[in-house]
Amino acid sequence: MRQHPLQLRAAYSVCRHIARSSAKNFYYGFMVLPSHKRNALSAVYAFMRHADDISDDPSLPVGERREKLTQWIGSLGRVVAGELTDDPVLMALADAQKTFKIPLELLEKLVRGTAMDLPVTEGSSPPGSAPDSAIRYQTFEQLYDYCYHVASVVGLICIRIFGYRDPRAEKLAEKTGVAFQLTNIIRDVKEDSQLGRVYLPEEDFRRYGVDTGALNNGNAAVKLRPVLELEADRARELYRAAEELIPLVDDDSQPALWALVEIYRRLLNRIAARDYDVFAGRVRLSTAEKLGVLAKGFVRRLL
Repeated sequence: MRQHPLQLRAAYSVCRHIARSSAKNFYYGFMVLPSHKRNALSAVYAFMRHADDISDDPSLPVGERREKLTQWIGSLGRVVAGELTDDPVLMALADAQKTFKIPLELLEKLVRGTAMDLPVTEGSSPPGSAPDSAIRYQTFEQLYDYCYHVASVVGLICIRIFGYRDPRAEKLAEKTGVAFQLTNIIRDVKEDSQLGRVYLPEEDFRRYGVDTGALNNGNAAVKLRPVLELEADRARELYRAAEELIPLVDDDSQPALWALVEIYRRLLNRIAARDYDVFAGRVRLSTAEKLGVLAKGFVRRLL
């Protein structure tokens, strides 16, 4: 059964509000899309945001968070199958899934990806304290797999909404997602380490003779610089895939993808300009800078 058009319109409005409030970089790309594609991406983001909130909720035991994520996947499956819902996010996403033929498997992977940030074992720490079981990746191949599940899957969903015909777009979207996620990892390395999450591969620490304990001392910016620069070089190489991807998506979506890539690439360049010191303060683009990118995206749409 289909939802009433007024309910569906209200549901998409809720999703746009969630995206506008939380997607500090992504929403700027959404804004240069045609309204029906912007609505669909907002629904995907709101769905993903709820899964992230469950995964990151320190008040819940790890096992309960996993159970809630499983329930969230199940709820979507039932709504996609035709069950009515009063949840605006599920309502909007089920409509977007049908409209753009987004494989349900990708949306399920999206939620499972958020669970990769949970400790493998339930610890004894009280709610709200640092986790007992820190997240570590031994090799870049392992980190790439993590990036695929939490970011490339998003890219594969996005290109369904953007529209594409050339199958090469799928591999390029995968690599672009990894580039975005590596940029986030470099930017957030301090905050993540405080949560017990060290995404930088152990093999890269060993390559430069750096101990992971350097993340928490006063000399972190100097010690970690070669490791962060290595990950940045990998990200730059992967951003080349984004350049190939842009002309493969539908014309009305190219400005949005260009704006997203430009914002994230500028963020990486800003980090490099600070000599990879992401410990003295959070590196970000100003609202004015992002609006400038958005304006250029609008111009590209008009050309």
